[in-house]
Parts: sequence; C-alpha cells; structure tokens
Amino acid sequence: MAAFIVYIIYSPKLDRYYIGYTTDMTKRINEHNSGVSTFTAKATDWILKWSKGFDSRELAMKEERIIKAKKSRKYIEWLITKE
Repeated sequence: MAAFIVYIIYSPKLDRYYIGYTTDMTKRINEHNSGVSTFTAKATDWILKWSKGFDSRELAMKEERIIKAKKSRKYIEWLITKE
C-alpha cells in the first residue's frame, strides 16, 4: 500500500479542480468538505476524481508539482479520464 497519495478533487458548485497530496485520503476529503482547508473552504461538495499512490513523500510532491505546473484544465481532465 502506498504511503502518499496525490489526488484531484472537483467542486461542481465552483466548477474547479484542486490538486494535493496526503497520507489519509478519507480524512483529507473530509477536511476539504468541512472548510478546514483554506483554499477549498468556499465549497462543501468536493468529489475525488483521481488519485495515485506513491511510496515516498518526495515522489508524491514531484507528481503534484508536475500536474500543477501544467496549469491546464484540459490536462487535468485528460489525466482523470486516462486512468
């Protein structure tokens, strides 16, 4: 089992994606939907759309940076449908 998870969540209310990484997906989704996370506090309807596990924090952070660097909704939506 992977220790670190890179994930993409989506809010239908905001029509926005959020990319992050965590060690506990269930806890993290609950934090996003309860307003604990500052960036995602404007909505409480975040849905997990994609996730990928990694054995180290470094690899997870690298993948997160790659996805964020694209700054492209098209890339995110392609990634979600690809796997």
